[in-house]
Amino acid sequence: MAGMKVQVFLGKYLGPYRQYQQLLDRRREAAALIASERAAQLGKTETRRAMQGGRLGRLGQAIEATSDYRKGTVHRQSGGGFSTSGIVYVRTKSDRTVGAIEAYTEGADIKPVRSRWLWIATDDIPRVTGRYRMTPQKWKDGGFDSKIGPLEIVPSVNGNPLLVVKNVGVNIAGRKRSARSLTRRGTLRKGQIEKKFLVAFIGIPRTSRSARVNIAAVRYAIRQKLPQIYLDALGRTAR
Repeated sequence: MAGMKVQVFLGKYLGPYRQYQQLLDRRREAAALIASERAAQLGKTETRRAMQGGRLGRLGQAIEATSDYRKGTVHRQSGGGFSTSGIVYVRTKSDRTVGAIEAYTEGADIKPVRSRWLWIATDDIPRVTGRYRMTPQKWKDGGFDSKIGPLEIVPSVNGNPLLVVKNVGVNIAGRKRSARSLTRRGTLRKGQIEKKFLVAFIGIPRTSRSARVNIAAVRYAIRQKLPQIYLDALGRTAR
């Protein structure tokens, strides 16, 4: 009889406490979900800002973020703890974009794959054709043999090759990427001067890309802010 009284007493005494403890646990979990989302989005923003500061143009738009907050999923552990997470990732499957991001965040030694030389376009010819960086093959595929002129290979003073176009016109004021073919009558187009020998591509055996964005520093900065982000989120759960 006494044991039953104890159980009744404990049920009445601990019941409200257990409910309160469960409420605290749910608040902590909710705050962790909110904090993981905010940290992930902040990581995305800061990574994009760092890439823009590194003069990487729109490459940062390939950076995205998500977290367990989107699914409302908390990973509870058997020992009574829990975890939530957020990630910053590259959302594109383009090998070229992924490779560029790796090169400018980790550094890279770039070597030719299909030929002996890497071909670097000069400022006199178009930098891209369509969505692709200009290469000797893209030059041919894009019809630039007729738009500007056929490419011819000649040796440079250092022994590396050059791809040149002969007898073309360029902007008289020196504007970049202005190379054009002569007219059918062999005359210059308006606003251009003749260039007998124009270097279109410079051949090099390899090149290096140094890292322009310190991802580790961005990640460290977010981690330093995470405790305050969590406390702010915990405060929101009391409303």
